[in-house]
Amino acid sequence: MKKIIITLDGYSSCGKSTLAKQMAAHLNYVFIDSGAMYRAITLYFIRHRIDVTNSDAVIEALTHIHLVFKLNEQTGRADMYLNNENVEEEIRGLEVSNNVSQVAALEPVRIFSVAQQQLMGTQKGIVMDGRDIGTAVFPGAELKIFVTASPEVRVERRYQELVAKDPAITKAEIQANLEMRDHIDSTREFSPLKQAHDALVLDNSNLTRDEQLDLALSWAQERIANA
Repeated sequence: MKKIIITLDGYSSCGKSTLAKQMAAHLNYVFIDSGAMYRAITLYFIRHRIDVTNSDAVIEALTHIHLVFKLNEQTGRADMYLNNENVEEEIRGLEVSNNVSQVAALEPVRIFSVAQQQLMGTQKGIVMDGRDIGTAVFPGAELKIFVTASPEVRVERRYQELVAKDPAITKAEIQANLEMRDHIDSTREFSPLKQAHDALVLDNSNLTRDEQLDLALSWAQERIANA
């Protein structure tokens, strides 16, 4: 059976990664978390105090960054490795979240990341989520899904994700973070977040994980059959 490329784009905390992982597992495809790549780059910039307003410093820093996904046999997921270090947990923290959109908006960073992402998709059979996957990385993807949810639902989901790690975190902090990231992601000059003209919209505000998976898989199976 011919394999296709499936892209999932949308705002933060819409459940893109969860859905993408589930789809990849059901279809026996490879899941690629593009957001983890930008988060790992952001972590490197934070650790090395890279001035994001200095394009030369940014370009130089990128030459020292090596990113790879490695299967975690205990969890069954692919963890993000930055220069041979497993940074999967650290890149999910609020400090990285507060800076990732600014870093991801930089043209050299996106060029660096998109080139790697496109290489990963040469054999097809992948599910990739992000902000510009269906518009910039794989504009010819056979199935593009634009995932969305109400602001209230997104805040609650993000809160439940972070509160176990940081009991002091507040929903107001999370709301401010999401609003900031939404603004940066959708207004950046280079490759902004937007819905591809041929994307199918999946609003999961009132859907369970199983319901949204069933819907997305029905779309995927139709596109695979017609490939």
